Amino acid sequence: MKMERVMVQPIVAVLISSAIAIRAYRRKSLDLSGAFMGFIVMTIHIAVNYRFGAMLLVFFFTSSKLTKVGEEKKRSLDADFKEGGQRNWVQVLSNSGIATLLVLIFWKLTGMNDRCLDSKESILITSLIGGIIGHYSCCNGDTWSSELGILSDAQPRLITTLKPVRKGTNGGVTKAGLLAATAAGSIIGLAFVLLGFFTTKCMQNVALKQLLVIPLSALAGLCGSVIDSLLGATLQYSGFCSVRNKVVGKPGPTVKKISGLSILDNNAVNLVSILLTTILSSVACLYVF
Repeated sequence: MKMERVMVQPIVAVLISSAIAIRAYRRKSLDLSGAFMGFIVMTIHIAVNYRFGAMLLVFFFTSSKLTKVGEEKKRSLDADFKEGGQRNWVQVLSNSGIATLLVLIFWKLTGMNDRCLDSKESILITSLIGGIIGHYSCCNGDTWSSELGILSDAQPRLITTLKPVRKGTNGGVTKAGLLAATAAGSIIGLAFVLLGFFTTKCMQNVALKQLLVIPLSALAGLCGSVIDSLLGATLQYSGFCSVRNKVVGKPGPTVKKISGLSILDNNAVNLVSILLTTILSSVACLYVF
């Protein structure tokens, strides 16, 4: 039975990942390089652990769907707008690279055996799983917050000063955006918990405790979005271009600075916020579980 699973799961992973990568490329959610990298990342996640694959797919499908909501409004506000939110390999890696590394470490330590969050059994495995949950809660939270926040009628406020800023300003937050980030994180936790009912065998008290993943992932989604906004407001440049009539991420002769320094670009901000949230979630799981 174990040998059959070792053979079947990678095949399932390749088939699912191929179908999704091709579909995403055709629908312009990913460019060719992004589709190829996405195929590799998805295959690794699903082949090692179905729950890891589920969290990745929930993030990918919900974020891709929300990216296409209100495209006309986003096109008028976002200087870096791409039709369908088309992502390349760099963006795929910045949103999944750390988790992929943790998944590979998990595989090295446990093979394809699913495990419950239980620090009494293994501190290292619990911290690895917690980090992966936090990673995708952060990614999903940041995406939902950005994609829904920019469509909100409320004027965003810079997270460091609470002063009103133009839509599209890095570090600008709205109540709707923060609520969206919290909901996005909880969806990741829900996917992990629900699939775990079918893939894990835990003691009853340990199994019931897994439900705490949902509020924990909700907090991770909110925390990741807040960290992203803080970095965006301070280390990522935002300015208003009088020619393009949009908020832009680089200084220029026709650009009036709004906030931030030109230290990190959007991908770097995402990477740092994901890393910090991953670490915080990993530590939190050791205390909770």
